[in-house]
This record gives sequence, structure tokens and C-alpha cells, in this order.
Amino acid sequence: MSKPRYRTSLFIFRRDLRLADNTALNAALKSSQRVLACFVFDPRQIEAHPYRSQPALQFMLESLNDLQTQCLAHGGRLYLFGERPEAVVEHLHRQQSIEAVFVNRDYTPFSRQRDRELELCCEKLGIGFHSHADLLLNEPERVLTDKGSPYQVFTAFYKKAVQNPVAVPDAVAGDRWFNAAVDADRPELLQNLIRPRQNALAGGRQAALQHLAALAACRDYSQTRDFPELDATSHLSPYLKFGCCSVREAYQAIQVQLGPDHALLRQLYWRDFFSHIAYHFPHVFGHAFDRRLDGLRWRNAQDDFWAWANGQTGFPIVDAAMRELNQTGWMHNRLRMVVASFLVKDLHVSWRWGERYFAQHLLDYDPCVNNGNWQWAASTGCDAQPYFRIFNPWLQQKKFDPDCRYIKTWLPELRRYSAAAIHKWEKSPLAGDYPPPRVNHAEQSRSIKTQYQTILSNQPT
Repeated sequence: MSKPRYRTSLFIFRRDLRLADNTALNAALKSSQRVLACFVFDPRQIEAHPYRSQPALQFMLESLNDLQTQCLAHGGRLYLFGERPEAVVEHLHRQQSIEAVFVNRDYTPFSRQRDRELELCCEKLGIGFHSHADLLLNEPERVLTDKGSPYQVFTAFYKKAVQNPVAVPDAVAGDRWFNAAVDADRPELLQNLIRPRQNALAGGRQAALQHLAALAACRDYSQTRDFPELDATSHLSPYLKFGCCSVREAYQAIQVQLGPDHALLRQLYWRDFFSHIAYHFPHVFGHAFDRRLDGLRWRNAQDDFWAWANGQTGFPIVDAAMRELNQTGWMHNRLRMVVASFLVKDLHVSWRWGERYFAQHLLDYDPCVNNGNWQWAASTGCDAQPYFRIFNPWLQQKKFDPDCRYIKTWLPELRRYSAAAIHKWEKSPLAGDYPPPRVNHAEQSRSIKTQYQTILSNQPT
């Protein structure tokens, strides 16, 4: 075995809260005599800001708690710091003589700017900076058209992306851990922030492995995934968001348990696709991907938004989904599309308001995926739902919650009514604690279609 290149290196955990199959961590362990493994509570992310998600923070803290256990089991230690990353690096270079910093790459504008600052800090100190590919099946530069441009249509992207082999998950590459005391270490940060769990899903590696082991239950995913009462989805999204399992582990588990052509694999590529779009077209954070549609004139009525956010619109499937989100941090994927379409195309509220609300409440909040899904629903994104196709909430609930079991779970005001009565709420709302429909779906759909059509016809591509 060759002599390690570095005496002491720093590895910073971020969206990769595991030891196994961690690309940058393994690179650090292979090239260093000792690796100081840490997590940085960056004040820019932890303190209050418009996109801070308490459920996601809670999930992350639970995952860090589990990661501490993983580190101890492998003879290591997880250090916790409460400054900006470059300040941590400067301190550890001065106090512990670290010679290199290893991280896994991320793709949002914030992440890229953070890593540019971190790399410049390392250059100034004269130490190595190593950024590795880990979060996705394919890096953004790896899936391009023949002309070298990024794909903007998922089907074409998918056909190209699946041609690239996916690496087999790797074990932890050794036990060269740094274990000495560090005066800036703040182990109390985790316990000060963590709260009793209210999320629908528990964070951490052990929970992630349980979900991976249970993927065989998704064998009929294509037939059952749209029925919220069945709860027949994989629930892997928060574990992938925080890296409690790697995307390669998820890919392998799906292939082994469900086969190489299973529909769940396609969902992993949608995750890649939205991450690539965010990387190549960062204007999507704050603007429509199709800039022509920045000209849409939203009504943005505060009382309509409040009714949507609090599950008081008089549209049962919408309200049930929003109440589940508010109470658990989770929402079924079909319902995410339904409530997004309703906010934008029935209430005429900007998709940016909904994007921000989901960011504040989803435990699996991923900026790239959340933005991509909202722009898809609002027909402003790349390869989006055509503006003239609008989810009809009444038809959605009849088709995917015919017995109203899901609706009654989250709307106790409707439990005394029959499914037939609930499905007729549009035309025959009954007296009681639950409100009548806030808007007329058909009228609002016609109105928003006209606005899209006017803008797009006046500004052809």
C-alpha cells in the first residue's frame, strides 16, 4: 500500500450522512493517515430564513444522531462545529495542521458558492481541496446532447443517462480516524437543536436501511403509487436528500428486489434531471424556467393562500393533503401535484409561494426537486405539464380516494358523511364545520388558460 498523501485531512459531512459508500470520505481515508470527520452547523442554514424547514432540520438532526453512533462503532468520532465552513477550516489548519479538505459535491447556487469560498480558503492556506461526485447517478456534465448542451426534456435525458453504468456501492475504506480533543468542537449543538420527533419518518442510516430492505413491497408500484390511502411509495426521498443511504445503494436495492426495469428506477433519474436543470439553469430559483412566463399576473390573494396552506379550501383532497403536510412533514407524491396545480391554476397564486411553503414544511425538502416539481405543475418549467392540462381535484379524489378513506383520516369534519356526499361537495356542500368550495374549478381553469395562452402567443419561442 502506498504511503498516504496527507497526514491529517478534514472530511465535512453535508448531504451524505453515512459512512458506507461515501465517495469523498473514502477518498479521504485512502489518502490520509488520519481523517477528522465533522459536521458544520452553518448559521446561514440553521438560523431562521424563508426556506428553513423545521421538519427537514429535525430529520437531519436525527440522522446526525445516528451518524455519531456509526462513527463510534467504527472507532471514529463525529466533531460538530457552529461556524461557517471556511472559519472551521482556518481554525483546524491552525490548531490541528490539517492538510486537505474533502467534500461531496452539491448543485444549488448556494452550495456552489459555498464550495467556491471553501476552495479559495484552502488555496489561501496552501492545503488541498477535493470535491467528489456522490449525490447523483450522473454528474451534470456527463449527460449532454450531441451538441454538448443540457437536456431540457426528460425522456431524451433518460435515454442518454441510462447508458452510463452505475457504480456498485462501496464499503467504508478503513479506520484512519482522528480522535483527539478539539477545542472548537461543540457536541452540545445537536442536543440543543433536536426535538421530540413529530415527523412521519425517522431520520438516520438504520431507518434508511429498513426502507431499502422493504422495497419488495413496491412490486406493484405502477398500479398502486397514486392511491394515497395505500401509502405504497418507497419513502426513500428524505434518506436520499440527506444521504442516509446513497443513490447507488437505492439503485442496487431496486434492481435486486424489483428488477432492472422497475418504475422506481425512473424516479431516481427524475431526481438527477431536476438537479441537472438547477445546475445548468440556476435562474430557476426565483424565475420561471421559461422566462416568458415570468409575465403571468398572479392574483396572490392572502386569504386564498391561507386557506390553501391550512386545509380550508372546501376541496377535500387538497385540504386533507395540506393538513397531513402540516402535521407530519410528509405528503404523497400524487397529492403534491394536485395541491400545486390547485394553488396555481385554481387560486391563481404564484408557484413561488407554494415552492416556499413546501420548503418550510417538507421533511424531504430538496431545493432542486422541489423547484422542478413546482415549475412542472405550474407549466413554467422545462418539460412541464402543458398549461391547458389542469388537475381537476374532484376527479382526482374520485379516482384515487374513491372511498374517501384518506380524506376522512385528515378531515375529521367529514367523517360523518358518506363518500358519495363528499364527492358531491362541489355542487352540494352540506352544513357543518367544513367550508364550501372556495372557487369554481371550471371557471378558474378557463381564466388561467386564457392568461397562459395570451402570453405564449404574444411571445413565441
